[in-house]
Amino acid sequence: MSTIQRSRPSKTVVTATRHRTFLRELLSFGFVGFVGTVITIGGANLLRHWLGGSPLTSVVVPTMASTLFSYLANRFWTFRERDSDGSGREVVIFFALNGVGMSIQVLITGFTYYTLGLTGGISYNIALLVGLALGSAFRYWSYRKWVFTPAAA
Repeated sequence: MSTIQRSRPSKTVVTATRHRTFLRELLSFGFVGFVGTVITIGGANLLRHWLGGSPLTSVVVPTMASTLFSYLANRFWTFRERDSDGSGREVVIFFALNGVGMSIQVLITGFTYYTLGLTGGISYNIALLVGLALGSAFRYWSYRKWVFTPAAA
């Protein structure tokens, strides 16, 4: 058995590292998203069905709690290897983009509840899940593009 290893071209190593980083970020983002989803859906159902809140307020309040959790988890775990300039810009952009994501959720829920007249618990939860999925896709794309930018070389 030979102990001599053939060196790999540096381009292959860089590409493999990028793919691993992307996969790690995607899986971490997915886990953070899962916990955020539990917070949002659990909170929305608690507010809506047990405490009698309005369908839209019941989406907004737990989504705000989930957003705070998501920022902390994504900054210090998912995108920990990416730069942060410490200026507060990242926080402002993160919460602004989450406002867009939350608006997507609220629009889907409001459309289902008020326009389609589907007011039952199953319809409400399906609308929550669809809104969360669309909002999460937007968030992931926008975080990578504007919030958690690649670390400087």
